[in-house]
Amino acid sequence: MSSPQTWMITGANRGLGRALVDAALEAGHVVVATVRGERALPERDRLTVLNLDVRDRSAAQATVLRAVDELGSIDVLVNNAGYGLVGAIEEATEEDARAIIDTNLLGPVWLSQAVIPIMRRQGTGHIVQISSVGAVGTMPMLGLYNSTKWGLEAFSEAMAAEVERFGIRVSLIEPGALATDWAGGSMRFSSPLDDYDAQRSELFGTAMVPWPSQDEPAGGTAPRDAAAVILERVAAADDRRLRVLIGDDAPLQVRQALDLRLEDYARDPRYEAAAR
Repeated sequence: MSSPQTWMITGANRGLGRALVDAALEAGHVVVATVRGERALPERDRLTVLNLDVRDRSAAQATVLRAVDELGSIDVLVNNAGYGLVGAIEEATEEDARAIIDTNLLGPVWLSQAVIPIMRRQGTGHIVQISSVGAVGTMPMLGLYNSTKWGLEAFSEAMAAEVERFGIRVSLIEPGALATDWAGGSMRFSSPLDDYDAQRSELFGTAMVPWPSQDEPAGGTAPRDAAAVILERVAAADDRRLRVLIGDDAPLQVRQALDLRLEDYARDPRYEAAAR
């Protein structure tokens, strides 16, 4: 087991965030869990729960400083807060677009900005970004969600090269399907246009928006198993990978997405010539 650390985990009320809180505490770490709205986390030793809307840059800065004042450090930041949005690009309102970008993309920017000075002074730290295989490829009706994860990966890859010299590691976690309510109660929907009903039915088995609620979480990797992989990644200081796949379905999804992209590039004869 690694030495006890102080973890900050956003979006910690349920799903993967909740599983990460449990796993980090069981491993002996101190956890600052942030939630938006009412908390569902029980009182536990070494757990501090703070309210935070990750879209608010000033609040992100203040919450990080409060955690450091109370606990002395932040060794690991997990940017987990986020949600999915089903809707064709034509269907999305300005509010739809700005809300998901503010949460899924800018939220991790604000938290990363807030912890980097802390970790730089410590000479060590780890920023863990919860991404998705949807950051490699796309799916119709999830274009805005995909765009936030593509953006998360872009700034995180650049940031990893910027902060490595300060002893700060960055990890992009790319899960496939997780057995959470991400596709249920956590999913949001744009107002539908009839023109896309056929495609919705083909993709999701229903044109109804929002789709019928599910009694059980969707199939996929259990959140506790995903959390265990993330804790192993943080503990493995010699593992220099930037991207970490989670789930049996993740490698195939990534391979298929990358193959399609490479096929496009290969149509330009200069691409193959550049490899020689």
